[in-house]
Amino acid sequence: MQMNRQARSQWVLKWVLPAATSLIIGCVLFGTLQWAAAQTDMVAEARQRDLVTLIVSKMQASVAHDQESATVWDDAVRKTDARDVEWLRSNLGDWMHTYFGHDVAVVLSSDRNPIYEFIAASDNALKPDDLRVAYLPLADALQKRLAASDAEGITDRVLSIGESDLTYVGRRPAVVSVKPIVSDTGDIEQQPGGQNLQVAVRFLDQSFVSEIGKDYQFSEMQFSDDAPTDAEHSFVPLTSRSGATVGYFTWRPFRPGASMMEATLPAVGLAAVAIFAAANLFGRAIWRRSARLASSREELQHLASCDPLTGLSNRAHFSTELAARLGAASQDQSHCVLFIDLDRFKAVNDTFGHPTGDKLISLVAQRMNEIMPAALIGRIGGDEFTVLLEQVDGQVADAACARIVQRLREPFEIDGAHIVIGASVGAALVAGRADPSELTRQADIALYHAKAAGRNTFAIFGNHMDELLRRRRKLEHDLRLALETRSQIEAFYQPVYSAEHKGLSSMEALARWKHPEEGLIAPDIFIPIAEEIGLIQEVGAIVLEDACGVMADLPSISMAINASALELCSDGYPLRVLSRLAKWNIDPKRLEIEITESLALGGEGHSDRNIAILRNAGVRIAIDDFGTGYSSFSRVQNLMIDRIKIDKSFIDAVQGESRPLIEAMINMARAKGLKTTAEGVETDEQSDALVALGCDSLQGFLISRPLARTAIIDLYNGSGKRIITA
Repeated sequence: MQMNRQARSQWVLKWVLPAATSLIIGCVLFGTLQWAAAQTDMVAEARQRDLVTLIVSKMQASVAHDQESATVWDDAVRKTDARDVEWLRSNLGDWMHTYFGHDVAVVLSSDRNPIYEFIAASDNALKPDDLRVAYLPLADALQKRLAASDAEGITDRVLSIGESDLTYVGRRPAVVSVKPIVSDTGDIEQQPGGQNLQVAVRFLDQSFVSEIGKDYQFSEMQFSDDAPTDAEHSFVPLTSRSGATVGYFTWRPFRPGASMMEATLPAVGLAAVAIFAAANLFGRAIWRRSARLASSREELQHLASCDPLTGLSNRAHFSTELAARLGAASQDQSHCVLFIDLDRFKAVNDTFGHPTGDKLISLVAQRMNEIMPAALIGRIGGDEFTVLLEQVDGQVADAACARIVQRLREPFEIDGAHIVIGASVGAALVAGRADPSELTRQADIALYHAKAAGRNTFAIFGNHMDELLRRRRKLEHDLRLALETRSQIEAFYQPVYSAEHKGLSSMEALARWKHPEEGLIAPDIFIPIAEEIGLIQEVGAIVLEDACGVMADLPSISMAINASALELCSDGYPLRVLSRLAKWNIDPKRLEIEITESLALGGEGHSDRNIAILRNAGVRIAIDDFGTGYSSFSRVQNLMIDRIKIDKSFIDAVQGESRPLIEAMINMARAKGLKTTAEGVETDEQSDALVALGCDSLQGFLISRPLARTAIIDLYNGSGKRIITA
């Protein structure tokens, strides 16, 4: 009996107690793990809800920010007021869809009637009133704010006020944002409340939900009108500004606790050691899953501070970093801010399309990272970049600017295309702490001077630039006023003489600006200004109209006018020219249009098409300043031209090193059936040499300076109307 008791006691001590102890330990561990798993699942699910909420909020702000790339723009104000639907389609419709992913773009007049609508193709067609019901309340609220000159919310990052909400467009939930179309320079006066509006819509179902699920690994992500009632799905409500629930984003949440609990149950049942080992693995697995969620959050924060196309800092992040670094600088630390603007980028977009333009921007960013690996570089616009160089002096800044200009001038190879652009750079230096707004203003002024110097160069800010900029702004204002009143811009005429017969052969019409205070302003000053502020077509129209009047008065004379790149590349240029000729009943063969070599070679927009239209109508085409651009004899073989005008730089040395070149130009032109005119003839020796070489026509101060209309008519009448065709 005693033996049985001892045996039972040993059995209890050997088996039951350890088993009970293991069971208790296992239960405690199991309960603890189960509680920890539940808590982990709760935290993970809460983080997923926070992430979805942040994504939606970011999307709403991003849509409004995207709009400002096209709505805060002088051209947008002008083109909208002019109801230029083709321009609106290109810049506020297709572009906003392809570049930013907007599903709908609507341009509204001040009375809230649509000027232009773009709706991306979709299986769910919108009814006519769906859009108006969604955006009219926002447009009405925005117009009231504009009429009251409300500027609340405008910051360095937010350039204009706007109204945005989550609502239904038809049967689809969407972010609807309304922004005013306003001037970026402030030069265009707009009546408060009378601005045109732009509406952007980004649907939150279908592709948007799929992208969120794919990018952030949300399982079964979808949009639902109702909240899920089962415990297997998590959701986030979408609420409008009024507090009404628009719908719900639902998904099957990732539960790291439950997943790992199932994986460790066998180990828990085997032994306490296995439980501890499984718990250790479980903890590590939870850490990895949490790290992935943290990484997703960090990625979202990265996207909020970086330009998605280039990976460079965006405008907001660059401004924040600039302010922080300048504020923390010591007195012996010098900093330099660079403003970089790409030259001829718009021509690349127009010629090759926006996808090629995007690739070009990415390659430019790569080159700048190679040039300045330690610098803070930001992309603040389509083809605009900013750079902060720390602890640099003027010599280092000068070298960096020169390096940027040099490297960005080198060709880019994109999809087999050989693309050459360039860059203008403005720089501003400061020592110690500084106001970031003032420093960026100075860099912007320096950039303006670099552009005014002919582009493809750089300028360092100096105090004199403020005065020059004020004078430039005044000239811009005065030029606009002159064109509005049509009282100061005049056409002067320079005679062209036959080299062989010494008789008047034709005339060239030239624009002159008689400023009431400054006197006669040279064309090389005001013509570039007119091109930059979009008034060159008005200048050209004045000259063309006056030239047609002269041709009508002098029926046997032919006339040459100059066409800028902006004029010749515009869609309506051929119609404007031919309609003026028809108005004055002038044979198109009497008109010759002088263009640059790059335009003749088809390097800009629609120039080749417009040249073909004009030549088919009888208008003649001449290359001005021939030999100074990119042309070569081999490239001129197939040009659609009738005459070449040999540049003055060659004529100056006609009796020396330029003589073989001029002879080759004349022989080449003669072989192609082209006429030749020598520009800038100033001496009898030059005239005799050009006649000997076989040049057709001569033009220059030796013969006559440009004359006013009455003087040129007197000259014509005094010549006995002996007109020689050349």
